[in-house]
Amino acid sequence: MSDNFAAVGLLFAFAVALPIVVMAVVSLLAPHKPHREKLTTYECGNEPIGRAWIGFKSNYFLYAIVFTAFDVETIFLYPWALMFRKLGAFAFVEMFVFMIILIVGFWYAWKEGALEWM
Repeated sequence: MSDNFAAVGLLFAFAVALPIVVMAVVSLLAPHKPHREKLTTYECGNEPIGRAWIGFKSNYFLYAIVFTAFDVETIFLYPWALMFRKLGAFAFVEMFVFMIILIVGFWYAWKEGALEWM
C-alpha cells in the first residue's frame, strides 16, 4: 500500500519540479535583447488603433468556463459506462444523482445568463 503512495508522491514531486526547472533553464539560456520595436503592442502586424486597454464582455469567459466544467464532469460518464454491468444498481443510482446535479448546475448557469452571447 505504501508503494502506491510513494508512486503518487514521486509523480507529484516531478509535476511540481519540472515546470520550475524548465522555466529556470529558459530564463538562463534565452536571449534577452529588448528593443523599442519588440516592446510595442502587436496587433496582427498592423499598427494598433486606439487604446490597448479596452473593456470587453466577460460573458465569453463565463461561457468557456461553464463549457469546460460540464465537459470535465461528463468525462466521468465514460468509465462508468465501461463498468456499468459489473457495478450494479447502486452505481446506476449514483450516476442518476450525478446527472441530476449536472442538470441543476446547467439550469442555474442558464438562469444566470452565463450561456448568452450578447
